Amino acid sequence: MKQCPNCKRTFQEEKLTFCIDDGTPLIPISVDEETRSGAVQSAPPSAAGSGSRDFQAPAYQPPDYNAPSSISGKRRVWPWVVGILAVVFIGVIGLSIAAAIVIPRLLRASNRNSGNYNSSINRNQNENSDLNANAGNANGETVNENLNTNSSDETTITPPTDEDRVLAELRDLENEWTLANINADKKALDRILADDYVGTSSDGKRQGKAEYINTIERDTVTQKWVFDDLVASLNGDRATLTGVVRFTVRQQELAFKFTDKFVWRDGRWQATGSEVTQIK
Repeated sequence: MKQCPNCKRTFQEEKLTFCIDDGTPLIPISVDEETRSGAVQSAPPSAAGSGSRDFQAPAYQPPDYNAPSSISGKRRVWPWVVGILAVVFIGVIGLSIAAAIVIPRLLRASNRNSGNYNSSINRNQNENSDLNANAGNANGETVNENLNTNSSDETTITPPTDEDRVLAELRDLENEWTLANINADKKALDRILADDYVGTSSDGKRQGKAEYINTIERDTVTQKWVFDDLVASLNGDRATLTGVVRFTVRQQELAFKFTDKFVWRDGRWQATGSEVTQIK
């Protein structure tokens, strides 16, 4: 038997642990104590006020003592705060490590791509420069070729007008002519002499180009020669050169006064005639 220490009501149900009126925990009592109290109370009177207990009402179900009690106070909050802070701290450390690994790789990749882009630009610029240089060289060569062609055409068509230049060219031609005579170089003589060449030797003999070349013989006695008193006169495409040539033959000197005539043909001077007189 159990009794409510608050309202002093007694209950015989063994499973009942709380007072059905005020919820106070019941305490067990002996039969003597019940007798002394003078009354054994049962269930609350019915709504009709008959004073008898309604045993047909459903049995009271006591609360589960394993469940947390509402009077135990507020739940502790600090474990949750500590847990959240720990999660945030771990997340920050993880992000820092990831950034320390990923960012340098991204920077290296960016620098590499930038270097490749600059290399591509430089390579394209170099290729364009080479193309421009090649184009410039090609154009320069074309221009030079055209200038040379034009100069050649102009030279072929127009004879030189500078007397000093003409004198130098005819002096060189006289040396080639003399060397061709000494060596009997018929090929060189064919180039130096014009087709209408006619010459008069020191003994008064006249020869045309064909006879001159066919009868030429090698000279083995002349040791050297020199030209003196050269004078060139120019008249359009015709030129005349006068002077003295001195030969050293077997330790002796032979001097000849000459007058050679030239014409400008095929872009060069060609001999059309010569007169030679020995100086005694």
